[in-house]
Amino acid sequence: MAEPEGLISFPITLPNPAAALSIAGDEQSSALHRLEALTGASIVLRGLDLVIRARPSQLERAAALVELLRPLWEEGQAIGQVDIQIALQALDTGRGQEHQQMGRQVLAKSQHGKALRPRTLKQKAYVEAMEGHDLTLALGPAGTGKTFLATVLAVRMLTERKVERLVLTRPAVEAGERLGFLPGDLQQKVDPYLRPLYDALHTLLGAERTTALLEKGVIEVAPLAYMRGRTLADAFVILDEAQNTTTGQMRMLLTRLGENSRMVVTGDPTQVDLPPGVMSGLSEAAQVLEGVEGVAICRLTAADVVRHPLVQRLVQAYAQRDHQRRP
Repeated sequence: MAEPEGLISFPITLPNPAAALSIAGDEQSSALHRLEALTGASIVLRGLDLVIRARPSQLERAAALVELLRPLWEEGQAIGQVDIQIALQALDTGRGQEHQQMGRQVLAKSQHGKALRPRTLKQKAYVEAMEGHDLTLALGPAGTGKTFLATVLAVRMLTERKVERLVLTRPAVEAGERLGFLPGDLQQKVDPYLRPLYDALHTLLGAERTTALLEKGVIEVAPLAYMRGRTLADAFVILDEAQNTTTGQMRMLLTRLGENSRMVVTGDPTQVDLPPGVMSGLSEAAQVLEGVEGVAICRLTAADVVRHPLVQRLVQAYAQRDHQRRP
């Protein structure tokens, strides 16, 4: 059957039913519908045949976008709105080839077999910074993968025996609460502060293996106060929520770094819970350590948020409000 005047078709043969399911999604998260809405093309899936039908300019864009998503649908992984939006941004800024290469960069597999990879180009640069520097500072809003990607790399280095242990720590400062007012023994008091680190470990290692490594001391998850006076050698150290460290606490931890160790410091300078007038150790460190050999400073933005698409818009809205308030 001839195409309507001005329309042409471009067929793509998918490798297996899992790839078809990946693109089709469900009624609530259909990648096909999202791709059609963003490109203006008609995209039809019949069995393993994906047919894009559109005018030449629309067809080229739609086909390129589907190609950028290939690493996901080839592995049968669900394609979300965030994946499509990030791929489209790369395409529209002329960085499609870089995005495609990033899609092939699998850092690890989760307990459920999901490939874990950087999802934005700045996340890719962040991973490369951690791989190439002894100390990396990652600053950015919630949802940009700062802590999770650091934990992925830490577990990978532990598995490859490049380090002997993992040390994960956070300051126990949240919205003005103090540990002494919380119920339970010391471990029960600090666990709520460390829960995001446990969650990342469970995703990568599973609950049983995480517990076993914690009991053996191969993985240590502890509040920042426990780091004083120690030398952290042969370790991968992650300081999370570092915006809530004082300048003294930050200096204390940075100087704990021992031989054959690597440290990643993550935080969001816009969410400081320290008392008014107390400078964040993260903000000071980002200023003081700029340009120091062996130190990488990565700044992620709202464009790197990989949670629900609404989170990116929320971060942008608050950032705009904060900018307007500045004198």
